[in-house]
Amino acid sequence: MDAAKADLMRALGRLVRGLSLLFWGIPLALAADVETARTDWLGAFGALSFAPALVLSALLWHGLRQLRDFQRQERVWQQALHRAEIFAILNTGFAPFLFWWHRFPSVPFYCVCVSFLALSGYLFMIQLNQMLLRLAAMLPDEMLRTETRTFVSMNTWMLAAALGSLAAYFVLMLSPSAPRLIGRHGAALETIGEWLVLFLTLMPTAVTLALLWKIKEAIFTSFFEVER
Repeated sequence: MDAAKADLMRALGRLVRGLSLLFWGIPLALAADVETARTDWLGAFGALSFAPALVLSALLWHGLRQLRDFQRQERVWQQALHRAEIFAILNTGFAPFLFWWHRFPSVPFYCVCVSFLALSGYLFMIQLNQMLLRLAAMLPDEMLRTETRTFVSMNTWMLAAALGSLAAYFVLMLSPSAPRLIGRHGAALETIGEWLVLFLTLMPTAVTLALLWKIKEAIFTSFFEVER
């Protein structure tokens, strides 16, 4: 009995550490990806300037790995976690291409890789929300479960809308009739689209961070403080 209790406490400790890594890692990884794609913010490091994006993406994968020991017998929860890990691995693999795409934007291969990174990033956030939904369902806090269901549904729709908007933009840009369809309002439409996608990305990201923090605090309240 004591051994089972010790295993549970170790799993809960790793769970809390993993949630903390995700809470801090997501905004840092997002900032590193954007800066790597837009600027030579670490130009002094030369070809290793992609390192922050790569390391922070790998940190998110490590954070997810910390969650594996919690409730291994719950198949639905483990499946949701493994799917999130797949997209975290893809994000890590594609992260260096942000630097090379910034240096050589006309190379089609780099453009394709960055497009896949964007797709994988949105799918990662959607699957992360589904994972949090499964995690909250195993916790004893009914209010938290209700809030998580509501916000996960909202986040999923907003992330899907952002992904759909980006897909529509790329399809439109590749269309030979794009100049005629956009006309003289092209610059204004592009600006509106950028702000729309930015809102549909940052809003669910902020809500996801709030859910990560609340679930972590609920675990402390429900388990660790009871032990004291």
